[in-house]
Amino acid sequence: MSDQVLNSFTPTVEKEAEKADRKFRYGIIGTGWIAEAHALVLKEMEDVEVVAMADLIPGKAERFAKRYGFDLSKVHFYPSHKEMIDNEQLDGVSVCTYNATHAECTIYALKHGVNVLLEKPFTVTTEEAIEVCKAEKESGKLLTIGFQPRMDRNMQEIKRIVEAGELGKVYYIRIGGGRRRGIPNSTFIEKRTAGIGALGDIGCYALDMVLNAIGYPKPLTVTGYKSAFFGPNPKYNNPTDAKRFNVDDFAAGFIRLDGDIVVDFITSWASHINTPGDTIILGTEGALRIPSTECWNGSVGGQMTLYKDVAGLQTEIKLPLLPELPKGLFYEKVRSFIDACRHNLPAPVPSSQILYNQAIIDGIVKSSELGREIAIEIPEI
Repeated sequence: MSDQVLNSFTPTVEKEAEKADRKFRYGIIGTGWIAEAHALVLKEMEDVEVVAMADLIPGKAERFAKRYGFDLSKVHFYPSHKEMIDNEQLDGVSVCTYNATHAECTIYALKHGVNVLLEKPFTVTTEEAIEVCKAEKESGKLLTIGFQPRMDRNMQEIKRIVEAGELGKVYYIRIGGGRRRGIPNSTFIEKRTAGIGALGDIGCYALDMVLNAIGYPKPLTVTGYKSAFFGPNPKYNNPTDAKRFNVDDFAAGFIRLDGDIVVDFITSWASHINTPGDTIILGTEGALRIPSTECWNGSVGGQMTLYKDVAGLQTEIKLPLLPELPKGLFYEKVRSFIDACRHNLPAPVPSSQILYNQAIIDGIVKSSELGREIAIEIPEI
């Protein structure tokens, strides 16, 4: 190797080594409920240093840091994400704000050279999601979306079964899941902060589970329905929250995907049934039944069943439940983001996939409002 090439190469190697040795400088934007889970796992990581927090409510970030045992002399506090990013040298941030500001905070961080772990849902609208993806591409920084079920071994088993060809060609999916009673409060139930209700809060998880398993084909059309019969009703909700409630508490959709696949989808925060049913994936060579959960934000709801014809006999194979990860899914979600940033790895949950997830959710909203099927159009980014 020539001296000229060696001299140009050595500083890069040293810079990467220095980056790997020093602590990963981290910031948290929004110190509400979901930020608690981020704080708890970040404190476990010896190579990470939380140096900044931002929240619009005066004193909230400081109280949050004190409650979770951070050294207040080592954390800087800011009233906005912009001030925090402008005044700190950060390697990454968790965006834990309410849904309506996901796009704004993420775009600003990316454009200012900061990697982002964005909590779900991606955004409120498809248009916002597209703008985030554009900012990510232009910045060259890493963006991952906060779907911790991707880390679960049983969820991964679903994808392995499909990819191994055990089901043949998948042609129909029904997604169950939903709560009999489980209406949240705080910023989740108002359109000005959440934008969308059960659809964005738990519906995105259900969609990701099956779409990830089949390789995230492009959505083509959607017929959607949404309602709110429980959230605004003081019979089923706290009277104070019932007055504020103006998002969906139930949604359904029929989605056509590229590859001649259809998805029959349902999600809810409240209904008069314990579950809308198990999730099933039908293929030409087999089928998979996935026991229902309330919101698909962790693992599957029980032993999965694989249905196959073996030597002319109809068989049912009960799949063993795989053990939970020692440190939990949330730890693995944050850890995988930091490792991807440190080692120039792909995003654990890429925005290019979750853009399709968001387009379906937004399509359900728009179709419901129009009362008809609509085409989903996503431009090349």
